[in-house]
Amino acid sequence: MNTWIAIAVTAAGCYLVKLLGLSVPAGALERPLVKRLSALLPVALLAALIAQQTFSTEHTLVIDARAAGLGAAALALVLRAPFLLVVAVAVAVAVTALVRALAG
Repeated sequence: MNTWIAIAVTAAGCYLVKLLGLSVPAGALERPLVKRLSALLPVALLAALIAQQTFSTEHTLVIDARAAGLGAAALALVLRAPFLLVVAVAVAVAVTALVRALAG
């Protein structure tokens, strides 16, 4: 029963957040600071998610083969590799597999 209460509270909260977003005056959304923040926020959230998934296991910080794969993808971005190559992470997957094979 507690699960359904949690689902109902979450659904109501999501609806209220959506309603709050729709009630913001248009003039407030046209400010340069708001435009800049709304453009940068998704990138920051995605970077935080990638860092959390790469460097943590349960409640501990871990540096392992996943970090090498992420480093290879970052290097591909710095070297201006085609974006599809970076997304496919062919280099990162190969580096991760090599590090795991060498590390045991």
